Amino acid sequence: MTAVPEAAYPLATSRPLAGWINRNGPVLAVFAAIFALWEIAVRALSIPDYILPSPSVIAIKIISTWQLLLLNAFVTLQEILLGFGLSVLIAIPLAVAVVYSGVFERVAFPFMVSLQTIPKVALAPILVMWLGYGILPKVMVAFLISFFPIVISSVIGMRSAEREMIYLVQSMGAGELTTFLKIRLPKALPSIFGGLKVGMGQAVVGATVGEFIAAEHGLGYLQLISQVRLDTPLLFAAVVVLSLLGVLLFNAVAWIERLALPWSKVATQATE
Repeated sequence: MTAVPEAAYPLATSRPLAGWINRNGPVLAVFAAIFALWEIAVRALSIPDYILPSPSVIAIKIISTWQLLLLNAFVTLQEILLGFGLSVLIAIPLAVAVVYSGVFERVAFPFMVSLQTIPKVALAPILVMWLGYGILPKVMVAFLISFFPIVISSVIGMRSAEREMIYLVQSMGAGELTTFLKIRLPKALPSIFGGLKVGMGQAVVGATVGEFIAAEHGLGYLQLISQVRLDTPLLFAAVVVLSLLGVLLFNAVAWIERLALPWSKVATQATE
């Protein structure tokens, strides 16, 4: 039996990390260049922190106020997940109803489109009057702004199944439920997950918009308070945390997609 050189083990274990660096190196380099130019420009032009803080000042602010940011990020995360979860629970059954019922499509689609075209900022004060100043208005805004992309993507995915395949399985005795589970749903999953990823990003926007209107906690509320106090570094810190939260949630959906669709190239590329 031939012994494997010990030096081969570090090489093998370092390949995933090296591959990740090779794939994301250009992106990281661009971000590093942007932050470096930002830092140099702020220092060279002596721009006050209350107008435009440098990246180093924002980083120091994040470190010094991490507990405050974490507390408000947790509140915003709750609103995002509840609104997104509600949109998934309602949007996918709606998509199924649209695909299988032409009457429902003619009745429901104009209503959904008209609701989508209304600016959610205009609806938020109405929701506050109806639901109070608690978490519900923010959850509903996140729901309203995120469910439409999920509906559209799900409908497109379910209708993309080949009619020949549907006729084939039905000719073999398969009912509507079996046809849906074996043909329509697997064919629609890539499109559904595409809508879920868009909807997750929209849910982040919706929760933040709801906090702008009426809130006592959350990253959006923290941004408003920072603006009033002219604490621009904290304002930028909240934006950074909100952006990181959105990226993490998007990648969480992409990771679930990769588990559900290991054969999908889109799912694999999204999580690499």
